[in-house]
Amino acid sequence: MGHPAGIRTMALIAAGSCLFTALALEPAFGSRVDPTRIAAQVVTGVGFLGAGSILRQGEYVRGLTTAASIWVAASLGMAVGFGYFTIAIFTAAVVILTLVAIRPIENRFFKNRRTRRRSDPHPDEDSSQT
Repeated sequence: MGHPAGIRTMALIAAGSCLFTALALEPAFGSRVDPTRIAAQVVTGVGFLGAGSILRQGEYVRGLTTAASIWVAASLGMAVGFGYFTIAIFTAAVVILTLVAIRPIENRFFKNRRTRRRSDPHPDEDSSQT
């Protein structure tokens, strides 16, 4: 507990959503299968996976980035399943850049965001005045 979903989990989510999407497009099923309904169900199911990764501990909420990563992994799998390879590659690059490049910026400009609560005094406030 307390660990983000790893690369294997993300790969399995992407592969599963790709398979569901590709099967929905399979002509062997005829017109009995609506690809948009399959896509909607994949989004719903992955939403439950993501919701399970979000934890609330007092005032802190953890796992939002993991939940968002699970959601985007499924969308990448669906894009590949529908045959939109260029869009999937571009989006994967944007997601990786976002996850990797923004962390140093976040750490530099929001140094105390993980350790502060709303009830804690601000660093520029003098606690002896109260």
